[in-house]
Amino acid sequence: MDLGKAYALRAQQEKDERIAAEKAKQEAARKRREARARLGEFLQGKILNQKDAEIARHFEYGGKIKRIYVTAEQLKALNAGELGVVQLDGRYLLVGADTLNEAEKIFPDGVALRVDPNATAESDPYSDPKYQVPDDLVW
Repeated sequence: MDLGKAYALRAQQEKDERIAAEKAKQEAARKRREARARLGEFLQGKILNQKDAEIARHFEYGGKIKRIYVTAEQLKALNAGELGVVQLDGRYLLVGADTLNEAEKIFPDGVALRVDPNATAESDPYSDPKYQVPDDLVW
């Protein structure tokens, strides 16, 4: 085999690999779109967002701080783990815990906030005494 044939064979192999990678990427994107569409259909009529909610509940999602507006009762339920937040089409939707569990089965990346009521304080990095604010600190 001469050098020209070896280069041609290698170039063809690399082209086939690129095409296969692109097909796999497109297939993954199609599955994500379908799962997102199924999630949207599933959430119809199960969204608990209220237009008159005034309390902002901040949370981390996608490496950024996001917020959802809730009522006082919803805030208590959300912090207790009875409610959760799902992200769909750029909106953050408040749903019940059972709905959140089903939504996670349909599209796991859509779950934006799930509060674990059984979480220990050890999971909080600021529970370490070196981060405690002294009682006599004056601003």
